[in-house]
Amino acid sequence: MAKRALITGFTGMVGSHLADYLLAETDWEIFGMCRWRSPLDNIRHLIPRIDAGDRVFMLDGDLTDFPSLAEAVERSRPDYVFHLAAQSYPKTSFSAPLQTLDVNITGTARLLEAIRRTAGIDPVIHVCASSEVFGRVSADKLPIDEECSFHPASPYAISKVGTDLIGRYYGEAYGMRTVTTRMFTHTGPRRGDVFAESTFAKQIALIEHGRLPPVIKVGNLASMRTWADVRDAVRAYYLLVTVNPVPGEYYNIGGSYSCTVGDMLRHLLSLSTRTDITIEQDPQRMRPVDADLQVPDTLKFSRHTGWKPEIPFEKTMADLLEYWRERIAGGHVYPQR
Repeated sequence: MAKRALITGFTGMVGSHLADYLLAETDWEIFGMCRWRSPLDNIRHLIPRIDAGDRVFMLDGDLTDFPSLAEAVERSRPDYVFHLAAQSYPKTSFSAPLQTLDVNITGTARLLEAIRRTAGIDPVIHVCASSEVFGRVSADKLPIDEECSFHPASPYAISKVGTDLIGRYYGEAYGMRTVTTRMFTHTGPRRGDVFAESTFAKQIALIEHGRLPPVIKVGNLASMRTWADVRDAVRAYYLLVTVNPVPGEYYNIGGSYSCTVGDMLRHLLSLSTRTDITIEQDPQRMRPVDADLQVPDTLKFSRHTGWKPEIPFEKTMADLLEYWRERIAGGHVYPQR
């Protein structure tokens, strides 16, 4: 009998790429949980399979509503759970801190309780925290390993500290097979336009199509990031739950190429068909506090699973820009953010 995987946050960038990976590389049945109002753009290519019941199924579920979670878990009865759903926008968390904390901390507890109370299942559970838990790290602590102290720099980051600790707690207290990740910056096609590299690529595509003047609006360009491709990230998540998962364990995962946000922008601009684009700082794009040194030590995870990033930074950025070019050429309208 085929294994079953439950993906929360199914319609997000990572959830949709994870579904693609599992459909291509396994014979598992995929149960994708999402809110009834979630946009379906990222899974539009899967809708014919969903309609046909061909190994991929959609479930209604909301992290703020326990009965819906219990129903999703009962219907899917998973062997593996990938908990990716979250209020995932750091900037939004400054204006909606209470919702962020409720969805990400209490929502994770609700999901784990729903799993714990469902008789006859014992899934391996991936709890997705974030590298943002480390927050403001001094240069002498780079690269960041798993034992680096937490210093979260946004309500989102604080919520992911809670997510991280709750995941580990359920493993230790109840013997549930929870494994927690702190994924560093990962991007690629389908990345939301509230994130720096994606809004830059979107603005470039809009400029190339004559729908914006040739000015890129930016926030903090000095932050250092290590970049990974989302398609490498979902491969890591598959290995996480299938290669000798250790209950309560936690791992840093991330890419191998580091540069500032400004250097990333300059690379994207080098790919543009326009040579007249200028850069302008927008105060609205600045965070009150920024986690400005995000360079991971991923040796622990690599030793455990053999995973390493394979997709180079240049391809990730080229594919992201091409994704936005296709969206803009298709007539889609987006806010200037």
